Amino acid sequence: MRNLFIRKFLGNKITYLYIASIGVVLCATLLGIFVSSVKFPISTILHVVTDKTFGLGWLTEVPRNEELIIWNIRVPRVLLAFLVGASLSLAGAAFQGLLRNPLADPYTIGVSSGSALGAVTVLFFQYTIWGLGSYTLPIVAILSGFFTLFIVFGLVRLSSRSLAIETIILAGIIVGAFVGALTSLMIALGDRDAMAQIIYWLYGSVAMRGWSHVQLIIPFLVIGAIILLAHYRELNALALGEEAADHIGVNVKRGKILILIGASLLTGSAVAVSGSIGFVGLVVPHLVRLMTGPNHRNVLPLSMLLGGAFLVLADLLARTVIAPKELPIGVITALIGAPVFAFLLIRDRIGRGEQR
Repeated sequence: MRNLFIRKFLGNKITYLYIASIGVVLCATLLGIFVSSVKFPISTILHVVTDKTFGLGWLTEVPRNEELIIWNIRVPRVLLAFLVGASLSLAGAAFQGLLRNPLADPYTIGVSSGSALGAVTVLFFQYTIWGLGSYTLPIVAILSGFFTLFIVFGLVRLSSRSLAIETIILAGIIVGAFVGALTSLMIALGDRDAMAQIIYWLYGSVAMRGWSHVQLIIPFLVIGAIILLAHYRELNALALGEEAADHIGVNVKRGKILILIGASLLTGSAVAVSGSIGFVGLVVPHLVRLMTGPNHRNVLPLSMLLGGAFLVLADLLARTVIAPKELPIGVITALIGAPVFAFLLIRDRIGRGEQR
């Protein structure tokens, strides 16, 4: 009887993780909406949200300025933080699965830096591509990140026949440094106002973004998520190695290209609306994989949920820890993610040493 209970519990473990993850998302979202340096009664916040969403407000009158702050600033900020966190975390899970190493993410392999260069170029020259309008920024950021990724892999192929994670990270650092120099050059050539705007944007933030930024990221998040979630089997097969995946009928080349496209869509659009926010795609997927195991059928969606919740909480900390001033959200994620990255790197080295 006891063994049957244990088997049943373990069989339902994934279901419990999904329920717990949804609970974490709801709690993080409510905290993000209710808690801030500018305090409003909870009843007022609930009235504004339900009235704007479902037309079910019950208060007779809410001051116009309070309504604008809650609905046009706070709610889209929390929603945008969730969408950016979900995008970066899902992209990180895909890169880790593709490269078969938990140390890979958009930030460490240079994709974020490339996307940031494309976005800064658009901001610096203030141009729009005809027919794209406001979508010029995310599309240029996506293309720039994708091009940077191919440069990184090109350097890896030239220096080594294998895709060793140390080589990829080294190539990412090299390309990231060069891309960062180009970004710094544009900042130095700009006027003082443009310089301040771009520097603050590069730190990573979801502050003072409205519904337009939410609308900007959603199409790319949906497309990128569909591509990656539809190819979880390819990621599972690639965990066995490319030759083994090919033997069991997986089109390795096509799968890798689609996974790279999906991850680049997510990374570029996230960088376009929030700037460079590091380590989200490193920490969250790794923790999810520790809880669920290597099956990407669960790793990918749970990474989306918990990555979004993580960034909402990080943003909450960024805007309350030194209130009324705010910290860039990228500072918070770096303070959390850098020690975790160092721990993973050391543990990976120790593990390889023991295997030898």
